[in-house]
This record gives sequence, C-alpha cells and structure tokens, in this order.
Amino acid sequence: MLSVQSIPPSDVQACAECRQGQKLDFELRFAFQPIVDVAARKVIAHEALVRGPNGEGAAAVLRRVTRDNLYLFDQACRVGAVRSAARLGIRDRISINFLPNAVYHPAACIRSTLAVARECDFPVENIIFEVTEGERVQNRDHLVRIIRAYDEMGFSTAIDDFGAGYAGLELLSDYQPDILKLDMHLVRGIDASKPRQAILKGVQTMCAGMDIALLAEGIETPAERDYLAAAGIRLMQGYLFGKPELEAVAAIDASAWA
Repeated sequence: MLSVQSIPPSDVQACAECRQGQKLDFELRFAFQPIVDVAARKVIAHEALVRGPNGEGAAAVLRRVTRDNLYLFDQACRVGAVRSAARLGIRDRISINFLPNAVYHPAACIRSTLAVARECDFPVENIIFEVTEGERVQNRDHLVRIIRAYDEMGFSTAIDDFGAGYAGLELLSDYQPDILKLDMHLVRGIDASKPRQAILKGVQTMCAGMDIALLAEGIETPAERDYLAAAGIRLMQGYLFGKPELEAVAAIDASAWA
C-alpha cells in the first residue's frame, strides 16, 4: 500500500478533505431506473443516476465538476445514492457509477459509503459499483486495484457501456466484473441487425467463459426485448421497463413483460 508521502500533493489534499469531512458545495439529487430480470418478471436492482437540485440532467451536473472538486463529487454521489435509496425504501440492489480517477486509496475512500450504509441499514452486498468503459482511466492498474479491493469488501462490480468506450476487450482482460452492461448502441434495433446479433453472440460466449452476467441496457421496444430474451439475455434496463424517476421508484407496466 502507498504511503502518504508517495501520494501526489493533490491526492494528499483530497485524503485530507475526506478526513476533515468537507462537503461538495452544490446539491445533488438522484433518479432511479429499474433493472429487471425478464425471465422472472421482476425488478432486481435500481441504477442511481445523478441529477441537479431541480432535476437537471447528469450533463448539467458534470459541467460543475472540476479537478478540484472531483473527489468530493464522487464521494457525494456514493453517499447520496445510498441515502436516497434507503429513504425510498429500496431494498433491492442499487448500482452506483464511480469515477476511478477520483479514488486514491480504495479502503480509505470507501469509508464514508460504508458508514452511510451502516447508518441506513443498507446491506453492503446490495451495492454495485459501475465504471463506464467511456471513462478515460488515467491508470488502468490503479482501476484493477480498486475493483479487486471492492470485491474483497463485498461489493459487486460492473462495466457500463461496454462496446462504446476507450478500452473494450483490453479493459475486460484486465479484470472481470460481476456484470457487463452491453451499450445501448449495440442493443438498438438488434432484432433487425445481423452485425449486432453477431456481436451479441460473441460477447455472450466471452461472458459465459468468465462467469460474468450480461445485462442489455437501452431497451426501448418489445422487438428488442423479445429478441434478447430469446437469445438468453435475462437482465435488461431501458425505457420500455421504466424511465429514471427523480427521487422515486418507477412502476413497471404489465405490458413491459409481454
């Protein structure tokens, strides 16, 4: 483990901010979108999506994130997502996006999340941490250390937007998450796209060989749902099942399962 002396000055400052309990200087809220098991016809998790104080989208919030407040933003997202889920009575798993470039020491940086989970009586094993493939990771070895540390702590992990980012197979070869989320651009119109169908088969083979659950995100049409279900994909997420609801849990319309 690195010593404080070996951490760059900006990292030392962030660790000090953590110890001193400093807070982000703008408010965050969270929207929750259901993740479903179509074979079982039930919600199995909710993704926590950051929003502004008036429900502004993630892009508007991220424009306020700078190098100086990146660490505090990442911490606020983790803590806020758990608090919001507990307040809404969510007892399923929640999936939280994290910024690997904002994590310095996994064990130290996760303390506030663990404390809030205990305070809210929210099971640690019900927390999934997602890293998006589109996030340009500055140090992949560091990311792998984070993921392995989270595994040891009892959290689940996921790669989001697989097939749309910088790393692809290289990232997957370095570490194997519990869940791989197939990007919506590969899912869109898959029922009528031979190339997308071929890609899906290849990803399914890889995931089966590495014991990784595959989740298709961005499901918007019954045709997409039906093709994926017939192909053996059980886990899905998208507007067909429910849009993100600000500080609320979406109700699944019965027609979404048909």
